[in-house]
Amino acid sequence: MTDTHSLPIPDNDTAGSLDERVSDQLSLLNYPPANWVPEKTLASGEKVVDVTIIGAGQCGLAAAFSLKRKGIANIRILECHPEGIDGPWLNFARMETLRSPTHLLGPACDIPSLTFQAWYRYHYGFDAFANMERIPRPQWQTYLEWYRQVLDLRVEFETLVTHIAPENDRLRVSIDSPDGHDHESFATRKVVLATGMSGLGTVHVPGFLGHLSKYWWAHSSDDIDFNALKGKRVVVVGMGSSAMDNAAEALEHGAQEVHLLARRQTMPTINKLMGIGSPGFIDGYPELSPDWRWRIMTYAADAQVPPPHGSTLRVSRHDNAFFHFNAAIESVDETAEGLSITTASGKCYEADFIIAATGFKTDVTVPSELSELSPSIALWKDRYTPPKGLENDALLSSPWLGKGFQFIEREEGELPALRNVHAFNAAASLSLGKVSGDIPSVSVGASWLARSIASDLYNDDIEEHWQALLDYSRPELDGSEWSDADSS
Repeated sequence: MTDTHSLPIPDNDTAGSLDERVSDQLSLLNYPPANWVPEKTLASGEKVVDVTIIGAGQCGLAAAFSLKRKGIANIRILECHPEGIDGPWLNFARMETLRSPTHLLGPACDIPSLTFQAWYRYHYGFDAFANMERIPRPQWQTYLEWYRQVLDLRVEFETLVTHIAPENDRLRVSIDSPDGHDHESFATRKVVLATGMSGLGTVHVPGFLGHLSKYWWAHSSDDIDFNALKGKRVVVVGMGSSAMDNAAEALEHGAQEVHLLARRQTMPTINKLMGIGSPGFIDGYPELSPDWRWRIMTYAADAQVPPPHGSTLRVSRHDNAFFHFNAAIESVDETAEGLSITTASGKCYEADFIIAATGFKTDVTVPSELSELSPSIALWKDRYTPPKGLENDALLSSPWLGKGFQFIEREEGELPALRNVHAFNAAASLSLGKVSGDIPSVSVGASWLARSIASDLYNDDIEEHWQALLDYSRPELDGSEWSDADSS
């Protein structure tokens, strides 16, 4: 996708001293510590990977860094996209700027020189940062690429995970190259699914689009040819952030008109979760009872997050953009002139193309690579019954996770290896809060994840650590430091 809002990439020749600053701060924190996890080898001679991270976006990178800080070095990071377009920022994300304030820590994991603020001020100056209201989207991708490089997080790009299978108390991961010619499988003790918004499910496609050819429509996460929409009548389904971003792209590429259709009576204007955002909420949320977690997240889902101010103005400044509320779509039919869209209120709209900005849905049965695991994964609907009036089928499909993002068995003893798969993605929100996808708290989530994995690996190897304790024989004293007053 061609991006028309890119800012210049900093001159690599000037990056050295910032990299040195990062290196110095990390050395003061004894990074990286020595690897303490005993090496595992199968009877066949195959060496076992300690942790495999699937996904190299901001969550995958923060997870990898946090694991290395814990002295867990035997990791692999797998990313299906080519280098430079990992994550959503240069794929289906189409906003001009991020929603998050510029001062947030993101994946910096409490290292000052790893923050976006430090990176941007170094390359563009203090004044430029002070005058920046929001982070331009392509700049965030450039920052993440630098983050990966300065931390020497080695990612295997264009690597597709095709299967994850239980293998005794371990897991076996099968991978392919994009062309399907290079196959490999390897044993791993842990898998981290840092797979973003749709990592445990798929896009949500409304039923009224099911009978139509993809010639007529696209989901907002698809690779859309906006140039082909020039002079066309476009309908965008939804009124959230992605709806605004895709409507704006269509308008800026010369669409004849764009109509945004929403089921709601009015535009949501308040981001409710901002009202309780604090370190207390982040740390306290996972400790809340299921009733409180359910109450908070269903309320937030019902209120909906409004689109950003700038994104909305990006659409409304066009005279050929139209907002329609109370416009739930009942049917879409092909006609000689294009598409005829009928809403529940009886109104009809004509269109040449529909963009469904309808988000994602969690469904652990969808990812084919999890086919051997998904039947055993406990969901919220297996553990929790919502109070009357607070039902939400979409949230009930969320995985019921442990505090380290690990899957829990639906039936105890059914698949013990399941505890070694950690869902560090958007599907974890109901169980643990917004710490595995959103920029503000991704470092917190990565810290929890790494601590849990370190604890598991140590406990699983306790016999070896005990033996190492017994065998340790390096003396601190050589006998010359004292004399026995009672010796003859």
